[in-house]
Amino acid sequence: MTKAARRWVTDAGVAALATGADLGFSLGRSQWHGQVSSKPNSFGILLVVVGGAALVARRRYPKTVLAVVLGATLGAVALGADAAWFALIVAFFSAVLQGQRVAAIASLVIGYGFSVWNASGEFDLLLLAGLVTLLSVAELSRALNARAAADRRGRAEATARRVSEERVAIARDLHDVVAHSISVINVQANTALHLMDRQPERAREALTAIREVSGQALAEFGTVLGALRDTSGTLDGAGDGGAPLAPVPGVARLDELAARARSAGFAVSVAAEGPVRQLPAGVDAAAYRIVQEALTNAVRHSAGRSANVLLRYGDDDLVIEVDDDGVGAGASGAGQGKNGAGSHGSGNGLTGMAERARALGGSLDAGPRPGGGFRVLAKLPA
Repeated sequence: MTKAARRWVTDAGVAALATGADLGFSLGRSQWHGQVSSKPNSFGILLVVVGGAALVARRRYPKTVLAVVLGATLGAVALGADAAWFALIVAFFSAVLQGQRVAAIASLVIGYGFSVWNASGEFDLLLLAGLVTLLSVAELSRALNARAAADRRGRAEATARRVSEERVAIARDLHDVVAHSISVINVQANTALHLMDRQPERAREALTAIREVSGQALAEFGTVLGALRDTSGTLDGAGDGGAPLAPVPGVARLDELAARARSAGFAVSVAAEGPVRQLPAGVDAAAYRIVQEALTNAVRHSAGRSANVLLRYGDDDLVIEVDDDGVGAGASGAGQGKNGAGSHGSGNGLTGMAERARALGGSLDAGPRPGGGFRVLAKLPA
């Protein structure tokens, strides 16, 4: 059953219950007071039924339904069908909950005036107290419903924001894996093609490196895709909670990263300063990805032959410095600023690095070095 159908069934049930209660009260009142001859007018009974049936449309037309139920109820009472006012109370609550407060208060005033026309002063005060209580309860219900709706919207927005952030993070991981691996594979493939006839042994080494790098790339692809599957399952409530298909990358694997770059003929050194310690998982993975992208840009765009990676462990932060000896960046001015455009690529990679750093509360700068080459400098809280 659809949501609309369930809502219609609920409204029809409420209308039937209110109509039945009013009819039962009206038809049974004469027996309750021993006045068997005092039967309600038939047209009055019809008005009770009309007022109760109108409640089916109370969600869509709250103000109109309130007016119809009010008129039908007052008319039925005038004709001797002393309804119990259940339908009118339901219509009143529906109007208040849907923001039709002026119409709801007006209905109270009209109903009160009609009821006390020929009543005693004591009854006037009791009825007034009852109506004030009814209005207070309705307003309290409206406030609680509004707060619940705001909470639901907040949760929905938070979920949507989390999904968006996770998609961006996965896109960055895919970019880093593809860019780095394809860069190394491209260099090695060119080497193999160039040396296939003259130096078959070196060509074989290049092909072996291609096989190793592609295997590592497939393993990292499996990790990223597994994270995507687990993320989707978690949001749907059906995650399998399985372990990653490959170890999550971290600074402990920087030597492997450097070895890949060296296999492409790019000299890379990795060093650390300060008390080396275990990093938080998010910082560990971000540091690896930042170095990976920096080396990828150096191999692809710097026209240099070497790079130095330095990790400086501070008391409460980790500073990552990646310098290459590329030519052209300093002379042409390309790649300057934080977007890393120009000689160091289109900027998507460096933008992704900056996003990683900011997501952890850190910062990243990238640009030409005064003495030549290019530098990526990141600071992450640790």
